[in-house]
Amino acid sequence: MSDATDQTEAISPKRGHRLIADYVKRLDGSPGVYRMLDDKGRVLYVGKAKNLKKRVSNYAKPTGHSARIARMISQTAEMMFLTTRSETEALLLEQNLIKQLKPHFNVLLRDDKSFPNILVTDHPFPQIRKHRGAKKDKGNYYGPFASADAVNRTLNQLQKVFLLRNCSDAMFESRTRPCLLYQIKRCAGPCVGKVSEADYAGLVHDAERFLSGRTTAVQEQLAAEMQAASEGMEFERAAVLRDRIRALTQVQSSQGINPRGVAEADVIALHMEGGQACVQVFFIRAHQNWGNRDFYPRTGAGAGEAEVLQAFIGQFYDQKEPPRLLLLSHPIEDLDLMAEALSQKAGRKVEIAVPLRGEKAELVASAARNARESLGRKMAETATQARLLDGLAEAFGLDEAPARIEVYDNSHIQGAHAVGAMIVAGPDGFMKSQYRKFNIKGEELTPGDDFGMMKEVLTRRFKRLLKEDPDRESEHWPGLLLIDGGAGQVSAVNGILEDLGVEDVPMIGVAKGIDRDAGKEEFHRIGQRPFALKRNDPVLYFIQRLRDEAHRFAIGTHRAKRAKAIGATPLDEVPGVGASRKRALLRHFGSAKAVARASLDDLKAVPGISAALAEAIHGYFQEHG
Repeated sequence: MSDATDQTEAISPKRGHRLIADYVKRLDGSPGVYRMLDDKGRVLYVGKAKNLKKRVSNYAKPTGHSARIARMISQTAEMMFLTTRSETEALLLEQNLIKQLKPHFNVLLRDDKSFPNILVTDHPFPQIRKHRGAKKDKGNYYGPFASADAVNRTLNQLQKVFLLRNCSDAMFESRTRPCLLYQIKRCAGPCVGKVSEADYAGLVHDAERFLSGRTTAVQEQLAAEMQAASEGMEFERAAVLRDRIRALTQVQSSQGINPRGVAEADVIALHMEGGQACVQVFFIRAHQNWGNRDFYPRTGAGAGEAEVLQAFIGQFYDQKEPPRLLLLSHPIEDLDLMAEALSQKAGRKVEIAVPLRGEKAELVASAARNARESLGRKMAETATQARLLDGLAEAFGLDEAPARIEVYDNSHIQGAHAVGAMIVAGPDGFMKSQYRKFNIKGEELTPGDDFGMMKEVLTRRFKRLLKEDPDRESEHWPGLLLIDGGAGQVSAVNGILEDLGVEDVPMIGVAKGIDRDAGKEEFHRIGQRPFALKRNDPVLYFIQRLRDEAHRFAIGTHRAKRAKAIGATPLDEVPGVGASRKRALLRHFGSAKAVARASLDDLKAVPGISAALAEAIHGYFQEHG
């Protein structure tokens, strides 16, 4: 914040409420944000206040706190303060700091990925496609959708109805005959002139009207055109229009909830049980349900419903544009303040409501039911996972069930495009946000040297861990390593870790065993004889799943790297030549080799290539042969 003032205080020898009482004496009534830290400097809690002195003085009382707050106060050895211009600014800063610092006693949104949109590009014959990330490309955006699957389903149906192209501009401009999508009536074939620009523009207009919620008008228009075609004896055209109307009806029916009285809203419902929470979010746009998504925020060691839901909203919309209306299942502590903060971020009014009757209440009830059912499934999965982790610890003689399992694998083809992969699993299953890929950089490695690749991956991984968390206080230190291989691989990995000074992380090598048959795996540990588990042992299935997931991730990473290398050209190395100019050069000359052989005058003739850039390109290829 522009006017925020940092008021860090010196650490007092006192702790808990007595220490906090000393801070209160030096605070004024300014709005701001406070941080509570333990004796090792770790942030325990971040909070905001309209009046810092009044708010913090509540913690100075020796009694009257919930068990959660009492534990937090007892661990507090230091406090930090930031004053702001307003309580709204304090709320925005608080949520930003929570996401950065991840304090133990705060509610924390753990899964906060971006959501995809549908983009209709700015082009004489626009492309319709999925888009995720910053809205940098020119065109009209529609969304957000809850998931890539929700977007793909909608795009698939829209192609049936409106016949819009999904090919890239480069492919569109290079085609000489229609593709398969035209043959199966999923595209109007604008690339080869099967539809005029005006008629294609009409299809785009109808698609955008549908995405804007004017579905009834589109259906009525298509029905009128079908009737006119039938009366005019144009039965083939009438049949095409009939199929489009059916496809449009199918799109609507597949969306389930399509509220008439709610044009744009996020429906947010919370269910809490057994110290765990699930928040279900439904995305309503243009009177249509564009999917739902469940989230499982960390409850900050026992926060209540109002605090959990308020924290979720603040963090969820920290990097996302809020809709005009939020419909909540529970009241939050600072509803008006949150609405003001979101309005300030969006640059327009954002309303927050807790409906009690009518269609809006039905939407919230549906989201709440989904939240309850999702949390039930999650808790069942977590219980199963806990049993598997306990069984793993028992089978391999570990001191305790591992909270974090790291599984490593390599992938390459005769040493080319080599990558290392790490997947992570824990009490909640696969932790995909913790997955890591490693581009193998060792120039002295012999192609196909799996030992050398594994050494590079583990060295990089644990050197970073030792640098960032030498005292092993974070959750990022593994409780178990799973290595794909037998005694030789385990011995090699053990040597690597000993060289780094890491000698107390358990590891298990998983070898294929007799006939390389799944179910006959042998397990290897340092200083122990290899052994096997019974074929029907759930722990064996669990390990197979972990190994298969690591293999899948490694193969996928390798394929992506190989595809990128295949698509690379010498033009990628020329300063000043980006994606659009690269396409222009390839369209004009046909290949990168032809660009390299082109004269300076020929380069200047390419649309979008300035005289200065043409000289730079010509000079680059003259120099690099």
